Amino acid sequence: MTGPVHVAFDLGAESGRAMVGRFDGSRIELAEARRFPTRSARLPDGLYWDTVGLFSELTSALAEVHASGAHIRSVGVDSWGVDFGLIDANGSLVANPLSHRDGRGAAFVAEALNRVPAEDVYGTTGIQLLPFNTLFQLLALDAASALSRAATLLLIPDLLAYWLTGERRVEETNASTTQLLDARTGDWAEELIEKFGLPRRIFPSIVIAGSIVGGLLPHVAEATGLPRSTPVTAVASHDTASAVVAVPAASAKNTAYISSGTWSLVGIELDEPVLSTRARAANLTNERGFGGTTRLLKNVMGLWLVQEVRRAWLRDGEAPSYADLGVLAEGSPGGVLFDPDLPELLTPGDMPARIRAACARGGQSEPGDRPALLRAVFESLACKYRFVLDEIESVTGRTIETVHVIGGGSQNAFLCQLTANISRRAVFAGPVEAAAMGNVLVQLYAFGDVASLTEMRQIVRSSTHLSSYEPDSATERWNELYGRFRAVIDTEVLTG
Repeated sequence: MTGPVHVAFDLGAESGRAMVGRFDGSRIELAEARRFPTRSARLPDGLYWDTVGLFSELTSALAEVHASGAHIRSVGVDSWGVDFGLIDANGSLVANPLSHRDGRGAAFVAEALNRVPAEDVYGTTGIQLLPFNTLFQLLALDAASALSRAATLLLIPDLLAYWLTGERRVEETNASTTQLLDARTGDWAEELIEKFGLPRRIFPSIVIAGSIVGGLLPHVAEATGLPRSTPVTAVASHDTASAVVAVPAASAKNTAYISSGTWSLVGIELDEPVLSTRARAANLTNERGFGGTTRLLKNVMGLWLVQEVRRAWLRDGEAPSYADLGVLAEGSPGGVLFDPDLPELLTPGDMPARIRAACARGGQSEPGDRPALLRAVFESLACKYRFVLDEIESVTGRTIETVHVIGGGSQNAFLCQLTANISRRAVFAGPVEAAAMGNVLVQLYAFGDVASLTEMRQIVRSSTHLSSYEPDSATERWNELYGRFRAVIDTEVLTG
């Protein structure tokens, strides 16, 4: 393909990539221009993201793409949700942004819910109660007087866009992850912000996905070789929102998605938020999607568990490649289960030991060797996926027949087949770079090249090879395994 390109920066919690997207009118071709780690560092006072390093990677990638002779038509940035930087009145970064795995927000959950009851918070924001949400991070910083210098809060993609353009804006899909956005109106929840005692001044204006934020600052243009007029587009900047744009389903009816990466986001797409008592009891989250849609979903710990297990093995000497992990797990008989969303599994550390302890606490034998440990992770994840899908069916009255697995986890054939077997639903896997593809599609929308989600998803289907997985015939075996998983969860609730 020839012609102008759109550069999509897709930042995951483990790695980031600069993807170059070309559109021929019916298909998108993606090429990786640069891949880099998204580093965090443990300092004496907490865990922080290296956002300055990320910005350096962005400008270096733009310079490389420009030097290759490509005409860059626009740039978009998406990333994980929740985390943010604080800018002072002079435009300087107040401090390195906290990582959501820092943990300090958890100490302020009870205090927050003493100020505003949980049902009122959910009734306004519709967001899953998680100890690392932006709300609790802000309360922790406020208690330490760390908000006194702050003039503007910018979520990670918005912070990087600010450094590119000088414009302070927050895009709505990522803003919805803060637990401070009104789920019905898409505006900041002014009354909640006041009740929590947070400074209203730090919350900037909100832009919708598909808006042009601005052109490049002079020093960015000089560093990259690009014209100052090069537009930076506000894409669906929460990476899951971008990924859901690229779900290759012909219809949202009877269809769910699992955006599978460091986190697994399990959900469906709706026209309106679901703020019912049953939705709150199930701890489902209503995040905003592209085009005024709602992503009703739940966060599941995801491949973070595998990443941390593998990091522990690397510290001990060597570890299999990611491509070999599924094959290794398949060689174990399995049947040992744990809840992937246990609080102690959220933070970095000795993940193999933590998983073994969780299994033992559930009255099971500890997975001794590497294949058994990996099998426990993958079976537990697939069971949790079914648990969430069943919850969503119960809350909404919808029947989910098909699950689209998108993102990096779609390459794990073993986990995809387990998901089909245990959930008893058909699974379609792909695209792998769903967030980057959705990022490019929203940039195309900003230029009028595509007009709707329906059109976008037709382009995805034309551009992507999908793998399909049907549930096998061993229904009784998998239902029995899932029943034991439910018992494990019930035991954790009683003893937790």
